[in-house]
Amino acid sequence: MAMKRAVTSAIRAFASSPGSFGPSSLTRDLHASAGSKKIVGVFYKANEYAALNPNFMGCAERALGIKEWLESQGHQYIVTDDKEGPNCELEKHIPDLHVLISTPFHPAYVTAERISRAKNLQLLLTAGIGSDHIDLKAAAAAGLTVAEVTGSNVVSVAEDELMRILILLRNFLPGYRQIINGEWNVAGLAYRAYDLEGKTVGTIGAGRIGKLLLQRLKPFNCNLLYHDRLKIDPELEKELGAKFEEDLDALLPKCDVIVINMPLTEKTRGLFDKDKIAKLKKGALIVNNARGAIMDTQAVVDACNSGQIGGYSGDVWYPQPAPKDHPWRYMPNHAMTPHISGTTIDGQLRYAAGVKDMLERYFKGEEFPAQNYIVKEGKLASQYQ
Repeated sequence: MAMKRAVTSAIRAFASSPGSFGPSSLTRDLHASAGSKKIVGVFYKANEYAALNPNFMGCAERALGIKEWLESQGHQYIVTDDKEGPNCELEKHIPDLHVLISTPFHPAYVTAERISRAKNLQLLLTAGIGSDHIDLKAAAAAGLTVAEVTGSNVVSVAEDELMRILILLRNFLPGYRQIINGEWNVAGLAYRAYDLEGKTVGTIGAGRIGKLLLQRLKPFNCNLLYHDRLKIDPELEKELGAKFEEDLDALLPKCDVIVINMPLTEKTRGLFDKDKIAKLKKGALIVNNARGAIMDTQAVVDACNSGQIGGYSGDVWYPQPAPKDHPWRYMPNHAMTPHISGTTIDGQLRYAAGVKDMLERYFKGEEFPAQNYIVKEGKLASQYQ
């Protein structure tokens, strides 16, 4: 019952939040289109783990829990995890699908070439936050609508970021490895273990996740800095105790810890290259749960090897899933994981509810919550421009 109330609350919250797009009729008369739809969902396979939790909604086996509902409405729902290469299962459905649902955790890369062949495609939905796996300019040019479940996993990601900061500062993973390897060497841990109190932490990006992280950091008595294209409301900024840094290059050498909280765009792709990393304080720690492609892969490896970066943690890679030979797997002082931060069970329930809500609106000819739109009527949301 508690889970049901949470899902209902989530849907109401998504429906009532303000956004940056105003209501209007959609390109291709999206919501007025009638008849049975072919909907394709791309999710990772959970295999034996699917049966261990009935609320495990983000896997291919449960596919957001909407299969029976969609089919009862007369729609076709195809679910697959096979998304790469010319002979994959997804490719078979590109020519005649109407809606494609994907997640940032197992993204179906929607290229301009795929869009050009998807003649019936109207709607691209991201179950979660972050739609950079889609060629957004091509989607806008084709008159498609792209939407995601804004706010669905911001708490999940912010909590994860705080955890990673502490894991790096306290040199936790080497200690864990000592224990499972039957070792005990306090000196081998203590020489690079630090408190969070008194450190300067800067978030690059202060949107929903960045603000939540700053809120969670305040009780640790840190010096909090942030860089963003927009300043936080003065009253909230004062409440958080965070200082705005307009110049990113001026912020970097001041921070003991840098947290990446910006979207992946043409402007931010590869932003943290060799030159940008050289501006960091020697031995600074980096947490990146935003997108792997914001970082220059080899520059991060080189900086971890040289000690310019004292530790690197995150759950985002490029590409995803990360190949076995990805160099971040083998660099020193890292605390990397698969892309997990935003797909907690609680987050899955929220983005499953949000996707169902948007599909219901799509079938009824209703607008989505304004803040969910990433591409609408040929225009990109401000954060992707």
